[in-house]
Amino acid sequence: MLREITDVVGLKPRFELRSTTEVQNAAAVVYNGQRYLLYNPQFVGAVNQAGRTDWAGISILAHEMGHHLNGHTLRAGGSNPTDELEADEFSGFVLRKMGASLAQAQAAMAVIADDQASATHPGRPTRLKAIGEGWQRANGQIVASRNASAPSAAPAVLTQRNPPVTPVQTTSSMVSVIGKITFRDYPDEQYYLTDRLSVVRLGRNSRSAQVVGRLTRSGSRTFPYVLTDGQQRRLYVSANGGVYDTDGEQVGRLSDPS
Repeated sequence: MLREITDVVGLKPRFELRSTTEVQNAAAVVYNGQRYLLYNPQFVGAVNQAGRTDWAGISILAHEMGHHLNGHTLRAGGSNPTDELEADEFSGFVLRKMGASLAQAQAAMAVIADDQASATHPGRPTRLKAIGEGWQRANGQIVASRNASAPSAAPAVLTQRNPPVTPVQTTSSMVSVIGKITFRDYPDEQYYLTDRLSVVRLGRNSRSAQVVGRLTRSGSRTFPYVLTDGQQRRLYVSANGGVYDTDGEQVGRLSDPS
């Protein structure tokens, strides 16, 4: 089930799934650098029975996975309504990709969510709406792909090329530097963020730069950007410029280039 969920979003299942009675329902946690999805089997079974579909249990796991993938488990503070809605939307998106109807995607939350909002969780109507938005977004993608002609499956033709070094002059019109990244373990190396959201490392002469990564939006308010290098390793950039690894440890900072 875990692999099916990650397959539809093109990810590897880098989570350890554990059945335990130490949690009342389900939880996404990080312990000693390892990401876990914990669930109480009695709770999941009861939700499946109450919702009259096994999709209910799948949506619970998808919801908890959404917490990991949106960076919610990288910081302290526990549950909050914004994070819960992001995870709800992710679960709706994933379940539509897996073939669930909207009612099946909402089955678990229709049973377990409280009608009224609390300090940590939104009310049931708001949560069902978030699931529906994720489901509709995935449904739109599926419908569009069915109406479009299939793209070519021919692979790219490889040609001999020089190492991927992009000439750049920080004072020219070719590219503008909008940020500086300082890494804890490499304080003397010069990393900059360009206006194209590319991360470049300047050479010793400061006249050429190698593109080593790229910044993309994540959809998370706490960690609005993800920094991905050429090997698809990820770092998370917080709203105040902190750069964190997947264990939640700060490894650098994004600041003004001056």
